[in-house]
Amino acid sequence: MSKRIKMIFPVPMSEATRPLVESQLPADLLRPDIEVSFVGAGQVMTLADSYYDMALMELAVIEAGIKAEEEGFDAVCINTVSDSGLAALRSRLSIPVLAPGIAAFHTASMLGHKFSILTMWPRWYPLYRKTLKEYGLESRLASIRSIDVRPDTEALLQGKEEVVFAKLLEAARRAIDEDGADVIVLGSTTMHQSHAYLAANLPVPVLNPGVIAYKQCEMLLDLGLAHSKTAFPGPETIKDTAFSR
Repeated sequence: MSKRIKMIFPVPMSEATRPLVESQLPADLLRPDIEVSFVGAGQVMTLADSYYDMALMELAVIEAGIKAEEEGFDAVCINTVSDSGLAALRSRLSIPVLAPGIAAFHTASMLGHKFSILTMWPRWYPLYRKTLKEYGLESRLASIRSIDVRPDTEALLQGKEEVVFAKLLEAARRAIDEDGADVIVLGSTTMHQSHAYLAANLPVPVLNPGVIAYKQCEMLLDLGLAHSKTAFPGPETIKDTAFSR
């Protein structure tokens, strides 16, 4: 019997954005026995450029995920390295809930001694520091390196390959040579278009966080595992009406 995974992008998706987001999971990575549904979250476009925006994303992702079990999904995969809504959805749902930050950072720790996060701009630093502290992985971080380019939520990296890819490669090499990184983690699922280029031009593993999280969702489904409800106890009373639907 086929399984269904709900992939939650943390902001609304337009007709132009959807194929760019969905392309992070190429056809050769998908399995015929697992159906993936990408859904946008919330009503407003945010860049996670502040704690205010991070709170908006958290609410949007929770709202998009709370009905997943009732809708027949077998797992939820949050599609943002901020891991917005992860703990809340694990509390609300019994099906597996995964996110790119927790998946990629722990995978990086298995593949090397120190990893660096390669990101678009410094405004995203707080979200990495928050999750790394929560996961107890601060000691495994070599550095966070930014190319200081404002992200484009509509075009992602499309049309900017020649300039952006070179800047990302230079920053990654500095993370390896100067900071001691032996694994590189892309700092956003919206950077997935740069993964193949960086992986081909760097001497260390380069992790594409959205793909890592999705594949770990597959693994949990295959093994019949989900998060501990002792660690993430459900609410005494369901209060889904608090969300505008």
